[in-house]
Amino acid sequence: MKSEKIVAGFIGAGGIARSHAYSLNSLKYYYNDIPEIELAAVCSARKESRDSFAKQFGFGKACDIEEFAFDKRINTVYILGPNKVHFEHLKAAMEMVSVNRIYLEKPVCSGVEEEKAITELIVKHHVIKVQVGFQYLFSSAIREALAFWRTGKLGKAIHFDLKYYHSDYLKKDYRDRRTNRLTPAPDGGAMADLGSHIISLMIAFLGNGITITSALQSGHFDDVDKGSDLFSQISLYDKTSGAVGSLSASRISSGSGDDIMLEIYAEKGAIRYSSASADYFEYFTEESGTWNRKMVGSSYKPVTSFPSGHVPPGWLRAMVHAHYIFLTGNKTEVFVPDIEHGLAVQRIVRVTAENLIKFRNFKK
Repeated sequence: MKSEKIVAGFIGAGGIARSHAYSLNSLKYYYNDIPEIELAAVCSARKESRDSFAKQFGFGKACDIEEFAFDKRINTVYILGPNKVHFEHLKAAMEMVSVNRIYLEKPVCSGVEEEKAITELIVKHHVIKVQVGFQYLFSSAIREALAFWRTGKLGKAIHFDLKYYHSDYLKKDYRDRRTNRLTPAPDGGAMADLGSHIISLMIAFLGNGITITSALQSGHFDDVDKGSDLFSQISLYDKTSGAVGSLSASRISSGSGDDIMLEIYAEKGAIRYSSASADYFEYFTEESGTWNRKMVGSSYKPVTSFPSGHVPPGWLRAMVHAHYIFLTGNKTEVFVPDIEHGLAVQRIVRVTAENLIKFRNFKK
């Protein structure tokens, strides 16, 4: 049976939109069963940016959001604008008559009222598929580590630690270019922007029964709102397993790039991953008494000859695979971040922001 043609529209024409345009244009090199894709339209707040984006990346037209929303040909929408308008654009996309799938970049929204409204929207528009942009879930080693963890061979979790560290915001010129990401939490800040990715990983591994017990933040620059966390750490309790742990996100950890670390210690062993060694994960079993390294490479299904499976993976490769799953619906993964997952992450981001206010008041 011939697959439905994808008529895609982008809301947003910034840096992350370039990554998505790359991924869509690259799918044909990796997979043999992708549907036909037409890049139909791109819209953004600034006419110059959307016109330039459409011309550079081969979109049929550039338009404003009003014209975009009335385009009856578009059946697939990518929401790629600033965090604060994700909900507004999600609502507009869900009300488009021909749309049946939406790729929503994280965070899904910016506050509790928007969370409630999204819950109502997904009930009303339940036939629309929504996938949230937690691309790290599609990286080879994370996918394989999650599949191994879910076998239950390591038993129930006891404690865990997750980190996502970055350093560029130590530089003032970088902060000046990223002012839209330095708004107060939960709209901006390290936990919303970076931490949401590792919150997503934590939920994928441990489930939705996790609550926050406290939060801390540090780091200050005069040009950054005190409500925007530059480094933050949260203490967590998993009601399902009884495990406890910590999760931290940083924009100001000197010497780090996009450094992600995950460790879970359980009754029968442990599992760990670091983006510094992205082509493998490690696990320990009490039975063997040894750490085992599971080499993964570019382990994606369906397997194709480009690239071969042993080639080291990269961030963009994971994003390409996320698009493949989004557009085809193929059931090759044990976990795909849907809108419910996006809301679960957002709730933790929001409660983190509430706890950070308590901590700032405590310091006073």
